[in-house]
Amino acid sequence: MSIEIKIRKNEPVDRAIRRMKKKLDRENIIKGVRAKRYYEKPCERRRRKEKVQAFTQMLRRRYES
Repeated sequence: MSIEIKIRKNEPVDRAIRRMKKKLDRENIIKGVRAKRYYEKPCERRRRKEKVQAFTQMLRRRYES
């Protein structure tokens, strides 16, 4: 998998870097790399997912009312 960003004519480099970062963020590449940086035990992974799930349910309940 490779992400390719072509610099447009007369485009500043910092704007091209910003486009690249947005593209990486949309495809969750940075998040995946950070998650695989260290080994995560299966019980820790399950606990983290349950915590995220509980948070999203709390938000849903809050906005449904």
